[in-house]
Amino acid sequence: MEKEGIVLTINLLKFMSKIEYISSAKLSLPDTLFNALSQNDFVTKADIIDVITKAGIARCDNRVKEIYKALDAVSDSEKIDNKKFEKIISKNISLFEKIVKKHLIIPDFAEFTKNIKELYDITKSNDAGHNADYIPQLARVDSNLYGVSFCSLDGQLLNIGDYTEDFCLQSTCKAINYCIALELNGSEKVHQHVGREPSGVKFNELTLNDKNIPHNPMINSGAIMTCSLIKPELDLADRFDYITNIWYELVGQEKVGFDNTVYHSEKGTADRNFALAYFMKEMNSFPDKTDIYKTLDFYFQCCSVQVNSKQFATAVATLANGGVCPKTGVRVFSPDTVKNCLSMMYSCGMYNFSGEYSFTVGLPAKSGVSGALMLVIPDLGGFGIFSPRLDKIGNTVRGVEFSKKLVEKFSFHNYDGLVGSNNEKINPRKSRAESDVDLTFMMISAASHGDVDEIRRLIALGVDVNRGDYDLRTPLHLASAEGHLDAVVLLLDKGASIEVKDRWNQTPLDDAKSNQRKDIIELFKSLNNSNKKKLAS
Repeated sequence: MEKEGIVLTINLLKFMSKIEYISSAKLSLPDTLFNALSQNDFVTKADIIDVITKAGIARCDNRVKEIYKALDAVSDSEKIDNKKFEKIISKNISLFEKIVKKHLIIPDFAEFTKNIKELYDITKSNDAGHNADYIPQLARVDSNLYGVSFCSLDGQLLNIGDYTEDFCLQSTCKAINYCIALELNGSEKVHQHVGREPSGVKFNELTLNDKNIPHNPMINSGAIMTCSLIKPELDLADRFDYITNIWYELVGQEKVGFDNTVYHSEKGTADRNFALAYFMKEMNSFPDKTDIYKTLDFYFQCCSVQVNSKQFATAVATLANGGVCPKTGVRVFSPDTVKNCLSMMYSCGMYNFSGEYSFTVGLPAKSGVSGALMLVIPDLGGFGIFSPRLDKIGNTVRGVEFSKKLVEKFSFHNYDGLVGSNNEKINPRKSRAESDVDLTFMMISAASHGDVDEIRRLIALGVDVNRGDYDLRTPLHLASAEGHLDAVVLLLDKGASIEVKDRWNQTPLDDAKSNQRKDIIELFKSLNNSNKKKLAS
């Protein structure tokens, strides 16, 4: 194993040296990427697909759809020259550059995949535990099912086992519903009705804290309370549409399902949840005018939403990414909302096993009695795990074991980075500092190529549109110089300044004039005239 690792490192260094040599020759970006992949002045369809696949970017990813669309018209045996290569990658060049230069958050995704598959194979043999039986429909699910999926901040996907098998969210919906309640009401109002402390008791215990509110949003009473704070003015159908639309964005703009039989099964065996709701009503815990029947019905619907582990991992990665979906670049939740949610998941997400889990695993997580487990690795990605066999507390047996073995192998525990900690663990990350620097240059590169999708994604991640490179040239400078009107319009709409100057005292308008970009010159002139009129009035 050690010898194989050395060989992989040497090969990677050779590849990166080739990239650096080619870049230093002042070639265009497409030519640089072509030369990095080519062997005899040409590449093949298989070469392009192979580099994308090994990086963990799926064919169904919208960010590479134009590349695959162009490749569909190419035969397997065709020798692709640099001109045709440029046409094939031009629409998705920003992501393709990151793939080829190994600038994704996990540079060696093939090695990462190999290690995760080993952990999956080890934990698959664990047949302890049994399905939840207090909800009849869950008891009938095949207990041998086991799916593990991972999605990184760059949308790199890994799927193993029964990852296409649909399962109900159950209690994992509590984390997302808490996020939604925070977005709609703000933290202060939400926490007037639900606490922030671990309860230390079972998830459905008939108990409240000393303020007569639920201990936290990750147990049943707290989850019922957060449901009461989500669009109570709407009827049930519209409230459910609202929830599923958010899940649609979380999973990368894919439809999620609904298990009607589980919904009715759960509703028909909900005596304890009704008791919790009446107890909270007696203690005046709910917001004014709360209809507890509609609130409970809404809660049962949320628990019965269906996803597969592949979709689930994308939703978890959205939390790991500060609320921005890695596959679409759409901001679903604010960073503050995600920070609060991850804090709750870390301390309360695994029922009355939460303290032990945070000690041994050290990551935010939320489990559900369907066998679902969402495992967040902040600033890296997320795992979506499904295995119906539960331990006596209600957590997925295989999921918990997988989590423990994961942090034994990788430096993912929250405190693995402390000075003097175990340096023998694998760290697959690209460094955070390097990634932050990269983001600015990615924005500048995307602007120079007119890649508006990439510009939108980077803006969603919080990249400053007015931050320049070492020559103080901003994205607007590059988009103006290259004549990318759509990119210029988008940057201006997002707050880019037309007055900013580079180190040669040139504005974006000066660049447009130097390169005779008439449409952009006219746009800047119209903006200047509009500003003058505003000042005059």
